Amino acid sequence: MALGRNYRKLWTAAAISNLGDGVVLTATPLLAASLTRNPVLVANVAVLERLPWALFALVSGALVDRWDRRRVMSTVDIIRGLIFCVLGAAIIGEWMSLPLLYVAVFILGSGETLFDNAAQAVMPMIVERKDLERANARLYGAQIVTTEFAGPPIGSFLFAAAAAAPFFIDGASFIGGALIVALMAGHFRPTRDEGVPASKLSRDIKEGLKWLWRHPPLPTMALSLGIFNFLFNGAYSIMVLFALEVLHLRASAFGLLLLAGAAGSFAGSLAGPRVSAWIGSGRALVLIGLLSGLAMVAIAFLSNAWIVAPLLAIEAFGGIVWNVITVSLRQSMIPPHLMGRVNSAYRLVGWGTIPFGALVGGIVAKSFGIRAPFYAGGALLIVTALTLFRRMIPQIRSIEEAAAVG
Repeated sequence: MALGRNYRKLWTAAAISNLGDGVVLTATPLLAASLTRNPVLVANVAVLERLPWALFALVSGALVDRWDRRRVMSTVDIIRGLIFCVLGAAIIGEWMSLPLLYVAVFILGSGETLFDNAAQAVMPMIVERKDLERANARLYGAQIVTTEFAGPPIGSFLFAAAAAAPFFIDGASFIGGALIVALMAGHFRPTRDEGVPASKLSRDIKEGLKWLWRHPPLPTMALSLGIFNFLFNGAYSIMVLFALEVLHLRASAFGLLLLAGAAGSFAGSLAGPRVSAWIGSGRALVLIGLLSGLAMVAIAFLSNAWIVAPLLAIEAFGGIVWNVITVSLRQSMIPPHLMGRVNSAYRLVGWGTIPFGALVGGIVAKSFGIRAPFYAGGALLIVTALTLFRRMIPQIRSIEEAAAVG
């Protein structure tokens, strides 16, 4: 069943820009590793890329509920495209440095807080509620094929051949995606009741926080995601060093290693709706936490890329299934006029931990060895899945049962 012209435009724009993202997914950490082998300094790239979610998520969400969401997405993508072109020029001109890379990824992450909130708020405006899981799964499928399958090996090979090329390609992809988003037809500015004056930004933010807190299972889901992301990014912020120094891969092979994760992610995008229907959404989230934790612990013991690769696939499979389930559930629960604010409050808790996890992971790796973040993160994730994640099962079941009756 077709999901509509606007969905096809959104899907196409995402596929184009995500291809560029996949190219720099390997190029950016390789660039950082070419400038320094200090785990803390390499991890700082991930820290600064995600720090805006802790600083600006609430403000971005409130602005998305005031502004035209289509225009937000298009404008942010153009700015991000120009920044990547600046990075490419810096490499060619030989004035690339860690401080410049830090500033660039911080600005890119700040734009992401606006773009992602707007994109998730747009989806329920162009797709019917009953089609949300299918629409999100297809969007994630396109993202995986481009960002994780096609992009990373291209990025690592291009970086080895001409370090600036991946950044120019990503810049062009963002600008192309922005032009397609601008062609989406319709009205994408949230509507207010006639005669109701615009409220203060602080009041809008407070309203989004209150709504999130008062509607289980969203608070538990957000906290679970926050812990998951803290532990996961504590390990994977230094994955490039793990690949180069523990697995002894060449820079050009780093992207090939990530293809294993791409395979798992693509399988997850296809299986997400089926998994939630088969064992229930809440049980699926607990199982994802357990499998991811076990895979991280196993990776910590290994030095063979051929054995690490399928474990990365398992983790990636779980991550996409988690996203399909939780994003669709949020989009079905949150009122359209509150979508930006509530999503931003959710992501403040769920994504605001990422920079701190990456920072702690870099410090742990420098102090105790590159394997240490995988040992610690995996063990703690298993414990968390068996305790906090389990609380979501009855909460999610009650929401799904109410939706089925309605």
